[in-house]
Amino acid sequence: MPQFVSADFDLLIIGGGINGAGIARDAAGRGLKVLLVEKDDLAAHTSSASTKLVHGGLRYLEHFEFRLVRESLIERERLLNIAPHIIWPLRFVLPHDKGLRPKWMLRLGLFLYDNLGGRKLLPGTRTVDLRQIPHGEILQDRLTKGFEYSDCWVQDARMVALNCMDARDRGADIRTRTECVTLERSKDRWQATIRGKRGDEQVSARILINASGPWVDSVLSRAIPSREHQNLRLVKGSHLVFPRLFDGRHAYIFQNRDNRIVFAIPYERDYTLVGTTDMLFSGDPNEVAISDEEKHYICDAINEYLRKPVTPEDAVWDYSGIRPLYDDKSTDNSTVTRDYVFELDQAEGAPVLSIFGGKITTYRKLAEHALQKLGFGKGQSWTATTPLPGGDIDPARFDNFLAEKLALYPWFGAEGILRLLRAYGTRIDEILGDAQSHAELGEHMGGDLYGAELRYLAQEEFARSAEDVLWRRTKLGLHLDVAAQGRVSEWFAAQAGN
Repeated sequence: MPQFVSADFDLLIIGGGINGAGIARDAAGRGLKVLLVEKDDLAAHTSSASTKLVHGGLRYLEHFEFRLVRESLIERERLLNIAPHIIWPLRFVLPHDKGLRPKWMLRLGLFLYDNLGGRKLLPGTRTVDLRQIPHGEILQDRLTKGFEYSDCWVQDARMVALNCMDARDRGADIRTRTECVTLERSKDRWQATIRGKRGDEQVSARILINASGPWVDSVLSRAIPSREHQNLRLVKGSHLVFPRLFDGRHAYIFQNRDNRIVFAIPYERDYTLVGTTDMLFSGDPNEVAISDEEKHYICDAINEYLRKPVTPEDAVWDYSGIRPLYDDKSTDNSTVTRDYVFELDQAEGAPVLSIFGGKITTYRKLAEHALQKLGFGKGQSWTATTPLPGGDIDPARFDNFLAEKLALYPWFGAEGILRLLRAYGTRIDEILGDAQSHAELGEHMGGDLYGAELRYLAQEEFARSAEDVLWRRTKLGLHLDVAAQGRVSEWFAAQAGN
């Protein structure tokens, strides 16, 4: 028999991606009693499979989504201020290619991009001569002029984990590896059975928030079985990771003949991330994977621009995710709105708010809007200025902060300190503490990964497996050999047995 839990919640949030995490944080900070359940790990699906950008969406201007772009650009600087450890500025080079979008259109779009969102922290657009170093050695000869503009890079899965950490610290109950298996609605309550490590439990909540991404229609069918639910268009986006294709800290944004764009972005120090695709998906979201067609599409797209061609066999890693977009009946997957859409149902009992679409960049604003829609929006917009865990750093002084930590922990090595700061920010001291040598950090897994970091991730960041650490909380899976990854797995197995 299910165990009855006497605790009654204000909000039951289903889904541990960026939308659910953001709502949990905002609601907990407003004093609401919150339970978030996620059937897998935090950011296990869509939210860890992005192109990892906090950006306005330059391409959305072509579809006249000016409100979405403006909101995204405003949020870009807010997020940079509250999480400068996991978000940092990146310069993008957009080559002009004859026969595609004309120069005047690119200039106009970038002028709007620079000015729509009240840009303060990031430098504006400038024209670049692509025949000069470094671009002349990277790009094909026909490309002579281009534009350089600003956006930001983000560690997407860490953004989710940090929101959940802060929500927990403000009183939210965050349950990973916990699935909501039944839902029953009454006039003023939802009764749910959740299934996790503790077995089956019964919980009660005033409001249900369906932030389950690709499973939002499935959850709705469980919550309101008397109706048909077909609101989603599932669009697969895939990426390839190559050994570094070019030197420099800049990224490229390449136009395709099909009017889409592909990014080539410096990644994890030694690599280049290239993507993404837009393919209609109709399978099981648990089983998403890149196709051969997508691999060739990505390679063909960048081979139109790079001097040195690449093949799918050159890639060292790939990943795919499903965008749970609201089906606006657009005929082209690339033009389906990336804006978020709410569906609030409260006519037949306790409210259920379902969330479709959304972007990492606008997750914080989405959370505010969701709570406003539910009548909890009064009071200060507190998440706009309150740093995420480890983010209490002035973005303009990050290099000074790095220098301070290098002086405090000179024995750890410059690359290792930078990696830790870009993951944990001011919480680096909770990992390294008073240690004076590597030997004091516990078991050495490989590279610069030690037991002290694994303990922190398990105790503070909900990590329960090697995959959680190697491919979501960090991307050390790209840097550690098979033996080292095996040691991480063994470490978690030992913890589970304790």
